[in-house]
Amino acid sequence: METRTPSPLRRAVTEALAVVFPVCCAGCDLPDLDLCDPCSAALRPEPRSRRLEGGLDVRSALVFDGVPARVIRAFKEDGRTSLAAQLGGALRGAWPPGTEAVPVPVPTTRSSMRRRGYSPVALACRRAGWHPCGLLRVTRSTADQRALGRDERAANLAGVMTVDRRAAARLAGRSVVLVDDVVTTGATLSEAARALFEAGVHVAGAVTIASTPRRSASRG
Repeated sequence: METRTPSPLRRAVTEALAVVFPVCCAGCDLPDLDLCDPCSAALRPEPRSRRLEGGLDVRSALVFDGVPARVIRAFKEDGRTSLAAQLGGALRGAWPPGTEAVPVPVPTTRSSMRRRGYSPVALACRRAGWHPCGLLRVTRSTADQRALGRDERAANLAGVMTVDRRAAARLAGRSVVLVDDVVTTGATLSEAARALFEAGVHVAGAVTIASTPRRSASRG
């Protein structure tokens, strides 16, 4: 599925606002544009799949490198929520073909929610045109995953998620697809899948906006 391009009216408004509130392209720093045409084109989904060690199938729209990585970081860390529409379009393109399921975003920790004021994954889901179901909760604080290796990430996240039982009861037996922004080792998605499985919820797969480049066959 192709990513929607901004309408001429929306682009005109964005460019007008840039005069008052200067911006630069999130992908290449070109001035006075939120996202230039070449960088927007770099966010067109090219879905790729991988299977995590626990058997969960993950489809990712983009590779977390170059322009996609810069745009995702700007969206998550710089508060540039206007990028959610483009990233949501990419995410929509990763949905497993023919799968009827409820999208369930990986939850944001309380500290991240306080810092950002929004959940990037839930926002991207909504911009993808979905109605995400907040089934999962984070039960304790964790260390920053970025500095950890595969085994350390898994240990850091072990048992950290739980399922809202009342929300799960309203699913009436429907399957779910997990949604996250970036998959690296897969520890976060595996922990989310574990919590849902133990609560009796069927996980049909997972989708992410991007996946980190795999350096070798043993790395995920």
